Amino acid sequence: MKMSLKHFAALEKAVVPVDTEPNREAYRTGKFPRADKTQDVNKRYRWDILWHVRMPQEWWDEVYACLVDAHIDTALRSIVKPL
Repeated sequence: MKMSLKHFAALEKAVVPVDTEPNREAYRTGKFPRADKTQDVNKRYRWDILWHVRMPQEWWDEVYACLVDAHIDTALRSIVKPL
């Protein structure tokens, strides 16, 4: 993984409290906006959590200075287990 430990730790700290069983069940059963248009529900869930937690702009600036979405998704996959 290319994400620094500092940025990964901040991401994990923000994401873990939101990755709850009720949220997971809603995505498993398709009870989320535009579920009918979602091709990869696991990826959608990971990224919806990320947008929900609203990482500070400084975090985004530092992360996007050296990484792309695929790197961020790799980090998210290691934090958020498949539905």
